[in-house]
Amino acid sequence: MAVKRGLGRGLNGLINDGTKNSKKKAPAKKKDAKQTEEKQDAGILKIKINNIVKNSFQPRHVFDQDAIDDLTASIKERGVLQPLLVRETAKKSKYELIAGERRLRASTQAGLKEVPVIIIEAQDQDSLELALVENLQREDLNIIEEAAGYQLLADSYSLTQDQIAARVGKSRATIANAVRLLKLPEEVQALVSNGRLSAGHAKLLSGLDSIPEQIFLATRTVQEGISVRGLEKIISQAKKVPRKPRAVTNDIPSSHISYLSDQLHSHFGTSVKLQPCCTYANGKKGKGSIEIDFYSTEDLSRILEILGIEAE
Repeated sequence: MAVKRGLGRGLNGLINDGTKNSKKKAPAKKKDAKQTEEKQDAGILKIKINNIVKNSFQPRHVFDQDAIDDLTASIKERGVLQPLLVRETAKKSKYELIAGERRLRASTQAGLKEVPVIIIEAQDQDSLELALVENLQREDLNIIEEAAGYQLLADSYSLTQDQIAARVGKSRATIANAVRLLKLPEEVQALVSNGRLSAGHAKLLSGLDSIPEQIFLATRTVQEGISVRGLEKIISQAKKVPRKPRAVTNDIPSSHISYLSDQLHSHFGTSVKLQPCCTYANGKKGKGSIEIDFYSTEDLSRILEILGIEAE
């Protein structure tokens, strides 16, 4: 089985820990003893699909049907090229799938009755680790499924993030960042799981304290097709602390402003807004203004006449 290097113990390491008596699992067939012996030596057997039960520790929950269809076509043409990993269950002749659910689904869809397997001895923790590592090596998990797998290892076996990192060949920071995404609201996690939001989007949203804001920005990102960089700018802008207003003192008391505004209103017969001049803390002066409303050219002419200005 081809296994990528650099993922902690990896599949080979975990399989070697559990494979002890795989040769004994091979059914003896007198009419084809040579072929049976070769299968025994390779540790690969064929068992009925109906005898394989789902892995209760499978971290993957989302399967791309198009990818399953492609794999089905390949299996119909070439067969199952890579055996599934299984372990014995308490029920006779029943095996629990550890790794290879996509291959099992595609084999079933292709109409196969039997599939090649490697039977290993594995405890529950090994079963979860194998399923998690295999999917990580294939990069098949979305970030939410990956995070849920890490959390399951932590909750079920009291593993620290450092221990999880060592087992799956990731950095502790990667584990911590992934697990933090499980605190996102379900609506946001669903968008990540179905591929509408990327892991980059999810990590940015996890940095927000407000759940309503997380949901709002996640929905907006999907609807508007906002990139990770674009979302980063939006969040950065929202987090900016508003500038503290400059200390300022109005040069005209507010009570007198109200009096003058009433006088101007009576004089011009229209609304007049009076903004007083002011003095800043550093001694600089700020301008004041008078805004007179008018609603027609005739109204403007009337106001200009009051001001002693002739309109041409």
